[in-house]
Amino acid sequence: MGIAKQAATLRAARNSASIRTYHPAGTVKCDGVRLFRSQTARDVGCLLDVNPSVASWRCMPMPFGAGGIAHIPDFQVFDKDGGILYLDAPDRIVSADVTVIASEALRLNARYRLLRRGEVYDGFRLRNARDLLRYAGTVTPLGDRLRLLAALDEYGSLPLAECLKAFQETRPVPGIASLILHGYVEVNLDDAPLGPETAVRRISR
Repeated sequence: MGIAKQAATLRAARNSASIRTYHPAGTVKCDGVRLFRSQTARDVGCLLDVNPSVASWRCMPMPFGAGGIAHIPDFQVFDKDGGILYLDAPDRIVSADVTVIASEALRLNARYRLLRRGEVYDGFRLRNARDLLRYAGTVTPLGDRLRLLAALDEYGSLPLAECLKAFQETRPVPGIASLILHGYVEVNLDDAPLGPETAVRRISR
């Protein structure tokens, strides 16, 4: 398939996605325009934002030929080691065999995966990611950040409820959510919903 036809296919897909809105609206690692084919694709984007191995991701990258068709993955994901992964949400109905798509991605020095539904919806990670991303636009002031990080340096870890007391310049919940999303502190997102007893630890940089 020629480049012009690929570009036209991508333009049509992006135009279709641009009229749809899915929640939560905020992202922290998305590079470029936020365009989601479905709520399921949006949910995958939430998980990418809280995956510490992901450096950045793009929505609906340039298509590549697979089995005679132009396949537009839901995401192009860049990991912190320099690897590239083309990723489709589990509700994606692909027009070519998955092995053919994976082979074409490999030709582009990348990997390809069609996620299983359980990888997105099992456990508590997605629920916690959605809660945090409500505050994706918050910037935690330096004073609040220093107070919390100093306390964590002293105690090693603190319950989430105790961490909220460090915030004096911004609202506590958006402030701590921002620090989690931007990799200053970490919490366990998998075992239970975030709560007052959730342990917060500083991430070494």
